[in-house]
Amino acid sequence: MLIVARTMIAFSVFVLPLTGETATTSDTMPATLPPLQNTPLPDRVKLGFLLYNDLNISARRNTGCVTCHAHSAGFADPRSAADPVNMPVSPGSEPGKFGTRNAQTAAYATFSPPFHWDEQNQTYVGGQFWDGRANSLKDQAIGPPLNPLEMAMPNKEAVLARLAENPVYLEAFRRLYGVDLKWPQVEMVYPKFGAAIGSFEPTDEFAEFNSKYDYYVASKIDLTPQEQLGLQLFNGKAKCSNCHSSKPPANYPHALFTDFTYDNLGLPVNPRIAVLHGVVSLPLDLGLGGRPEIAAKHPDGSQNGKFKVPTLRNIEITPPYGHNGVFATLEQIVHFYNTRDTLGEVPDATDPNFGITGWPKPEVPKNVNRAELGNLGLTDEEEAAVVAFLKTLTDDAFDEKDLEHPEGQAPLRR
Repeated sequence: MLIVARTMIAFSVFVLPLTGETATTSDTMPATLPPLQNTPLPDRVKLGFLLYNDLNISARRNTGCVTCHAHSAGFADPRSAADPVNMPVSPGSEPGKFGTRNAQTAAYATFSPPFHWDEQNQTYVGGQFWDGRANSLKDQAIGPPLNPLEMAMPNKEAVLARLAENPVYLEAFRRLYGVDLKWPQVEMVYPKFGAAIGSFEPTDEFAEFNSKYDYYVASKIDLTPQEQLGLQLFNGKAKCSNCHSSKPPANYPHALFTDFTYDNLGLPVNPRIAVLHGVVSLPLDLGLGGRPEIAAKHPDGSQNGKFKVPTLRNIEITPPYGHNGVFATLEQIVHFYNTRDTLGEVPDATDPNFGITGWPKPEVPKNVNRAELGNLGLTDEEEAAVVAFLKTLTDDAFDEKDLEHPEGQAPLRR
């Protein structure tokens, strides 16, 4: 059974007045809502929780947000975490269908700013998904139900019809968002589904800030000598902090371990994804540069191969690693960062000497970051220390009965 939360949000409900985005007369929506019933209802966060955990919004009624983003796996896919070599991407609702990219963690996603161009640093920043194609959590949430490789619903109407089967949803959307799930104005109603899930994901459940590192920063616990060395290397020789800063951003108390920018790390193709799809190979994944509007703005291909820099929080429990899940372990990806340009070459990632005598060529050789990784000169002991430090970033590090949260209770921040 997949569990979304260590402490489940209560299912108690209560009567709410009509609030939020209420109905108004226009050319595209009915003038009035159906009569409101005196029905016990969840608030917006609890409605988002219910939708996040609802498997009925998929073609076979077997896949929901929680399926690929479960608390037990750091809000990534527990199936991939259990078998990171052979399951680098998530199975879809329809048998035999799989995604093409590793399911990102949904934890701490609320901190990502809207997708934009940073003129000062000449880079794209923010957004959701590996290529930033959704601006916000609510925009992100409306995509997977319609993706044929994920929840595989045929259209927005079908999603709303599934939601309308639930009388609690019907009344909750009327009261909380001023819309009826049965209205024909689908383009107006469907985004409210994303808005509801987007109300749940910014909660403390997704951003607990209670890792060993957080306790260390709060001076409540010490790191081991190996972890201390790892932190020193992380901020120095290993250059990790260049993109995954261990310092809090301006005007915020906690480190996020990402700058939300985009980078081409030179990852090789993961042939196992093609195997899952039953084909010899898949089209080149250009990442950010594969978005038509980005390609049009950068015809020189300068964004090809770039993917969003993920947070390193909970990295220990969210394997596999990389946008295509080509690395099964932390040890493997740290070794890649250290030796990508010095170890030698093997044909592909299924070679038995992968990461031992060499690495395959980059999937997208253009724009590979050679300044911050590839030839770091770390020793085996130093690589192990970096891995040890990364493991201090796992939430729920201690029983809260034994050690008080570093902030007294999980803060919610934005």
